[in-house]
Amino acid sequence: MSDLKSQLRSDLTSAMRERDQVRTATLRMTLTAVSNAEVSGTEARELSDDDVLKVITKEAKKRREAAEAYDGANRPELADGERNELAVLEGYLPAQLDDAELDRLATEAVRESGATGMAQMGQVMKLVQPKVAGRAEGGRIAAAVKRALAG
Repeated sequence: MSDLKSQLRSDLTSAMRERDQVRTATLRMTLTAVSNAEVSGTEARELSDDDVLKVITKEAKKRREAAEAYDGANRPELADGERNELAVLEGYLPAQLDDAELDRLATEAVRESGATGMAQMGQVMKLVQPKVAGRAEGGRIAAAVKRALAG
């Protein structure tokens, strides 16, 4: 079992003892998503820490998008619930890169790949994504690459 998955299970037990409902529900949901990822595909497998981190990142993105949707629908109480769950998930994610650091990595990748226009955006993205590894969402990465290619 991966260290991160073990940590999630341990934290779930602690949250249940402390009767922290938000944390308990969020960790249960996350462990269910991890289990689903383990049995998806053609055969069951044990996820590595990187794979578990991808699942947590995906769940965090869902919470962020749901909070925005609830804000747009003028449902602040539901948006707050999603943000509370997001806060729990962010405790397991690496620190997010700020825009300046993301722009620097994108500019470096453009230089490294020799890309000259938007047609080579895919090549640049392939170079940037491993360097970022869970520290920024795909949309933010793509925006930084676009800025670097335009500039």
